[in-house]
Amino acid sequence: MRIRSQKDFASGLMFILVGLGFSWVARGYSMGTAAKMGPGYFPFLLGLVLAVLGAVVLLGSLSSKGEEDHLARWDLKTLLWILGSVVLFGLLLKPLGMVLSVFVLVLVSSMASHEFSWKGALLNGVVLVLISLGAFVYGINLQMPVWPAFITG
Repeated sequence: MRIRSQKDFASGLMFILVGLGFSWVARGYSMGTAAKMGPGYFPFLLGLVLAVLGAVVLLGSLSSKGEEDHLARWDLKTLLWILGSVVLFGLLLKPLGMVLSVFVLVLVSSMASHEFSWKGALLNGVVLVLISLGAFVYGINLQMPVWPAFITG
């Protein structure tokens, strides 16, 4: 057997590892039953589904019908922009609130794009702040600071 699609092989392997990792961690929570699910039930099953889908993708990479491809070199600059924006979001959420933190997350992660434009980044920031407000603050009433502490007191 030969790996024809390195991209699919790597993706499938990543999905399998992440899925099994989620299921492994979820074992530490109460499972409950199908009728009365505990906090670990859904993450455990979702992790297994992700692992199975990863196996399907991985096996598809071995198909002789598939087109042969190779993994591209990692773009370290892009990776650092994305990881840095997520870390920055985590650090800024409590002092600056969700609105400004999401906006900063979008602006910083937009720097990773080779087609970066300020207009697009600002528009994406506004749209994602509105979606985040609607989904998390008003939709599911998630308790988090919305505005900076120095504004709300």
